Amino acid sequence: MTTIPLRSLACGLGASLLLLSCATVSPESRLRTGLIDAGISPRMAGCMAERMVDRLSLMQLRRLQSLASLRKSHMGDMTVDRFLFKVRALEDPEIFDVTSKAAIVCAIDG
Repeated sequence: MTTIPLRSLACGLGASLLLLSCATVSPESRLRTGLIDAGISPRMAGCMAERMVDRLSLMQLRRLQSLASLRKSHMGDMTVDRFLFKVRALEDPEIFDVTSKAAIVCAIDG
């Protein structure tokens, strides 16, 4: 008699974990959204995020996320060179290197 409730519990727990994994936002998606929020065009942001997400640590990605507030203070789309100027101000050479390379490749591919 106890096997039915345990099976139900196991199925319910499995379904909950499956839904939870679907609800989790990937680092690439967060980065893409942050770039768009910073004023980078959606096409360029998607291209850059795909290239950057595996090359930066989670801490570096969080530092980049702080730049999303830039657009709120400067209306309109931000140019890539202006964005890179702000990235350089983070004073992390690796973030700047990865971001600028992604921007160059995406601008050429685009």
